Amino acid sequence: MNYLAHLYLSGDDPEIQIGNFIGDFVKGRTPEKEFPARVAVGIHLHRLIDSYTDSHPVVRESKIRLRPVYRHYSGVLVDIFYDHFLARHWERHHSTELRLYAGSFYELVKNQESWLPQKARYVLPYMERNDWLTNYSRIEGIEKVLGGMARRTPYPSGMEKASSDLLKYYEAFEQEFFQFMPELIRTCEVGREQLIEQFGVTDKQTD
Repeated sequence: MNYLAHLYLSGDDPEIQIGNFIGDFVKGRTPEKEFPARVAVGIHLHRLIDSYTDSHPVVRESKIRLRPVYRHYSGVLVDIFYDHFLARHWERHHSTELRLYAGSFYELVKNQESWLPQKARYVLPYMERNDWLTNYSRIEGIEKVLGGMARRTPYPSGMEKASSDLLKYYEAFEQEFFQFMPELIRTCEVGREQLIEQFGVTDKQTD
């Protein structure tokens, strides 16, 4: 799953959201030694989401459809495609309108920017300027995200053309998303509670 799903699966706790946002940029097994406990919960939750997603048979079917053309980038593409469906069907998942949700998150992260990992600080301006979270709902937005990713890969990946495969197999990808997402949500609800208990933090929002 990509940025939007990671944020959504954090619940509405700001520190856990931040931890989930920076999860890809933090190395080591014990982030709780470097970050506040609630942020560490978010980092560990990010890793749970990634491992569960990578091993799920429904997600594997989505990857198989893309693998002949995009090879090891197929997993990256499926993450973005699933974020597209989450954004497109956002009203089924969250009561706050997506643009407002995204704007609140950008402000939250900018207020904590001083201690974000360097790579996260690099990503944030592009993310906000192009409003990635909201624009995931549009094919044009997906094309821009994929074009940017393709430019950053060391070798030609073809990802800039992958929106055509999203459109070609749109119903199949959408059906797989709807199969997978409820299971991921349940897994994250349980995992989040376990992590909160493990790190001894209270399960409530931070003001």
